[in-house]
Amino acid sequence: MIIHVKVKPNSSKREVESFGGGRYLVYLKSAPENDKANIELINVLSKELGVPPKSLHINFGRTSDEKVIEIKF
Repeated sequence: MIIHVKVKPNSSKREVESFGGGRYLVYLKSAPENDKANIELINVLSKELGVPPKSLHINFGRTSDEKVIEIKF
């Protein structure tokens, strides 16, 4: 399964908004440096989707705020 995620790092909140069709907006508290925001994103999405963090992989957008994430069940 593939989902598309727009990330808002350095936010005052940690929140996931779903827009349907596999599209999400995720607010993160971490800064987008040294992979901190990506690590937080994987942890937040794993809790939201109810899958282990190892099931999520960033296919595209590792250094961008628009990401394509693959979920392996």
